[in-house]
Amino acid sequence: MGFDAKKPQVIPGVLKLYVRIPLERIKVLTSNNRQVIKELEDRTLTKISIDEVNSYAIVEPSTPNTPVINVIKAKEFINAVAVGFPPEKAWRLLNDDQVLLIIDLKVAVGDAQNHLMRIKGRVIGEGGRVRKNIEEITGTYISVYDDYVAIIGDYESANLAREAVEMLIQGRQHTTVYKYLDRVAHEVKKKRITTIWSKD
Repeated sequence: MGFDAKKPQVIPGVLKLYVRIPLERIKVLTSNNRQVIKELEDRTLTKISIDEVNSYAIVEPSTPNTPVINVIKAKEFINAVAVGFPPEKAWRLLNDDQVLLIIDLKVAVGDAQNHLMRIKGRVIGEGGRVRKNIEEITGTYISVYDDYVAIIGDYESANLAREAVEMLIQGRQHTTVYKYLDRVAHEVKKKRITTIWSKD
């Protein structure tokens, strides 16, 4: 059963973000006496409530001084767990320059299960090799869960990984995708080095 991983709701007058999360992923957050939730609350100055009956989490500030960006970051962390990332990888989203991108495969290719399975297989690859290759070239984390492909990384790298996934969805050969990634990743790296030099 699918869920909408991308639509937070803001309650007027009170900052609350609602995150849909599958029951099996809620357990990732609440196991070990809610250890992950407690750490997330401490690191973001937020209060997080879990509704296991309706499968969603509520994120709100724990103090009047909690920055709005902290509430958004906590929501993104939970969103990442909802689409299959382990907490160890989702923590990366608390860094200022990191983003979470989500591709809904049903929107991209329709809801025929055999087609969805084939596309997910192309993105993952045998033994997870394709996903790992894209992660290593772009410096990102990639999760394939339910009918979603999710990416964690800095803005440029995450969007490059998304382009690679979209190329695979469109049927491009893996070798073509790797060559494209290598070329663009090299250009991005060179641009970043040039930017650093120009600041000195």
